[in-house]
Amino acid sequence: MAEDYAPCDSINDSLNMKEGANDLLVVCFGEMLIDFVPPVCGVSLAEAPSFKTAAGGAPANVAVGISRLGGSSAFIGKLGDDDFGHMLSDILKQNKVDNSGVRFDSTARTALAFITLRDDGEREFLFFRHPSADMLLQESELDINLLEQARIFHYGSISLISEPCRSSHIAAMRIAKKSGSILSYDPNLRLALWSSAEAAREGIMSIWDQADVIKISEEEITFLTGCDDHTDDKVVLDKLFHPNLKLLIVTEGAKGCRYYTKVEVVYVRGRLQKV
Repeated sequence: MAEDYAPCDSINDSLNMKEGANDLLVVCFGEMLIDFVPPVCGVSLAEAPSFKTAAGGAPANVAVGISRLGGSSAFIGKLGDDDFGHMLSDILKQNKVDNSGVRFDSTARTALAFITLRDDGEREFLFFRHPSADMLLQESELDINLLEQARIFHYGSISLISEPCRSSHIAAMRIAKKSGSILSYDPNLRLALWSSAEAAREGIMSIWDQADVIKISEEEITFLTGCDDHTDDKVVLDKLFHPNLKLLIVTEGAKGCRYYTKVEVVYVRGRLQKV
């Protein structure tokens, strides 16, 4: 086992292979929504005195994060043709994220999520998606040109929950892969959105072996493998590292992370930063 950072040559080689990509463009696919967050921690949703609005949705957050770090990113997804939807699209643009792949739906609203941080450190979620616009993205609405430009195509699992978005997600993966993109997968388990734990496990794993890069949490290791010891490298490698995978990253909160390649396991220590 190695300590700290070591470069992953297989990923670098894949990045260098694709010709004509737009400045290492990372295209993120999936949900973008409005988060309602209380101004204080340690309270339940029912106890929250008030809420502030914030842009949310894991794939959209990745797109914004990449842009803020100086990278090139784009977002593909669907929002409600409402004030919240247009506000979110504008936030992407303000953060220099290409929003040309965003579509608007006049028949469904932008998704909402109420979120609070409890005393035990766990987050509490309450989602409003019945259905929301992100669930209704049609395959015919995909921006093919944008997908073909992607050097990396990043996605989660929430867009796999229901049709027509599930089929659109799989089609987008197929287009990106055919164009030479690296497929990057963060399952981002939100069990409350699935019909059952088994449906969530089956849905998340249904596209597992197509990803080149996967990022998971310790909680997701336990959920997907059924093993209580999320630190067991053998369990992770035997049950989650598929033959075509180049990189599997496990986040460990403030401790840092560890990552697995075909030849090594590397631990990277977390670094505290003063705000």
